[in-house]
Amino acid sequence: MSVAPVVSPSPLQTLLADPALLHTSHPAELLTLAFQIQHNLRYQHSWSELRLHTHSPITNRPLPRPLVSGLPPLRLYVHPEEQIELLKEAEKRRKAAAATATAAKTEAGEDAAPDATLEYKPEPEREWILPTRLSEKWSLKRLSEVFDAIDLVPAGPEPAAGEAAAVNKWRTTKRLVLATVDSDSTVVYYIVHDGVVKPRQN
Repeated sequence: MSVAPVVSPSPLQTLLADPALLHTSHPAELLTLAFQIQHNLRYQHSWSELRLHTHSPITNRPLPRPLVSGLPPLRLYVHPEEQIELLKEAEKRRKAAAATATAAKTEAGEDAAPDATLEYKPEPEREWILPTRLSEKWSLKRLSEVFDAIDLVPAGPEPAAGEAAAVNKWRTTKRLVLATVDSDSTVVYYIVHDGVVKPRQN
């Protein structure tokens, strides 16, 4: 008698096993759309900690439509004031590294080292994602209903004992990633803020 091999569940089976689906009244087509976006983010864009949300974290009532939250591999948006602060810190590090390298080269009797490059890499932040179809008509009222139902930042994994969750002091306005799917399954992502936001500096 042969024993059947153990087969791991497919990514789709894992998504369908999400406990959030047991208590939702959203139409199947909206859930399918959310699954499509969640799958695209995980396997095409390397997002992690993805979750499906069917109820508001504020009121616990059903959301206007299912949302996804997750952690991108890189920061999606940097506040202009935070960008200035990060650049100043990076410049200090660059100058310190260049001075150290120059001193070492001089001591060894070599030519001075060229200036190090200016680098800064802000930590990624959890984001809300609103799955939509290109054929849908969106208004400010509909977007406002979504913003009213979500927190500033989606909840992530619980921090370890004695470890406080990191809070970015520059993130003061709600935002979400509008994920728009075309009929050919192409997905385009836009960042949408709740209200007026100071433009970024290039």
